[in-house]
Amino acid sequence: MGYDARFRVWRGDIDGGSLADYTVAVNEGEVVLDIIHRLQATQTPDLAVRWNCKAGKCGSCSAEVNGRPRLLCMTRMSTFTPEEVITVTPMRTFPIIKDLVTDVSFNYEKAREIPSFAPPPGLAPGDYRMKQVDVERSQEFRKCIECFLCQDTCHVVRDHEENKPAFAGPRYLMRITELEMHPLDTRDRREMAQEEAGLGYCNITKCCTDVCPEHIKITDNALIPLKERVADRRYDPIVWLGNRLFRR
Repeated sequence: MGYDARFRVWRGDIDGGSLADYTVAVNEGEVVLDIIHRLQATQTPDLAVRWNCKAGKCGSCSAEVNGRPRLLCMTRMSTFTPEEVITVTPMRTFPIIKDLVTDVSFNYEKAREIPSFAPPPGLAPGDYRMKQVDVERSQEFRKCIECFLCQDTCHVVRDHEENKPAFAGPRYLMRITELEMHPLDTRDRREMAQEEAGLGYCNITKCCTDVCPEHIKITDNALIPLKERVADRRYDPIVWLGNRLFRR
């Protein structure tokens, strides 16, 4: 059931590189990460790739296969024909370290900018009970494995490097939404979402949702509701009048 597949793999570093052609054996039931490992074992031992669990749960092996952001460990070879040339490249949005490994520190910098969860002062453990509906609203977002595929595919930073200082990206706008939806949190992050995290840059194309390996509805359940909350705060005439009268 095996066959020889044709692969094109990006080789290089921050100073430049190019695609290298390989012919490598494929066995039934394998994924792209298996083939990358076989290349390391048989033809190019210095090929750099980041991976950990090989089970679609750590988010480490993010790359682009035929131009689409994917987890290498969750991309089955059976989705391609034996005649197809499979191109594997690093995530385009982030600086290249070596070969398929990119510097994703941008994402951790954005994570640190988000104000942390803040319960009411003096609340003791066991004093608060959440309704199941409140649990379910944000539980979906906690499935995120931080593979950063949504960050990679978002055209706001993928095609415009200059936007990175002012845009947190879908993963961290989703984190802001999760905190905003928590009934116990006392902080108001709506202004921060708009002015510092760049919510207004998002034009809800759903490209982040399309590539999420956990099937989180990032656009519909996080980004659009956050935009609605910001719009209520900024543009609702009654809220505007109340802010003017009470200087909130």
